[in-house]
Amino acid sequence: MFFKSMLNMRTILIIKLILLLSHSIFAQSNEKLEILRVLESQRLSWNDGNLEQYMKGYWQSDSLLFVGKRGPQYGWQKTFDNYKKSYPNKVAMGKLTFNILKVDVYTSDYAFVLGEWILDREKDQPRGFFTLQMRKINGQWKVIADHSS
Repeated sequence: MFFKSMLNMRTILIIKLILLLSHSIFAQSNEKLEILRVLESQRLSWNDGNLEQYMKGYWQSDSLLFVGKRGPQYGWQKTFDNYKKSYPNKVAMGKLTFNILKVDVYTSDYAFVLGEWILDREKDQPRGFFTLQMRKINGQWKVIADHSS
């Protein structure tokens, strides 16, 4: 009787562990999809020439960090102004493609993204890599730090 009860407890524990792990995997998978949707929305907005919409993927805060060829810059408005200056029109913006290499969801509200960006323009095709720190803020994934090269 004792061994039968231990076996039942062990079986129940294993089933609970499997359910917990599958829930965690499903939740991470769902978060990854949400993050990819944010990035795809940004890409489509860029390709429409709509920087205002593109910037909705970024955390609208003075603490937003963008690291590019000019070094670290802070602030959503500063990032937006830099984009407008560097890409004044749809021709300068070109067609953006992302190649997402990695999405790691560390917690339910914090993630890391590694990817490649490619701009297809009439006269050139600049490209580089980016790393993003993303955080879920008020139920939405936002870029809180962007290092693009």
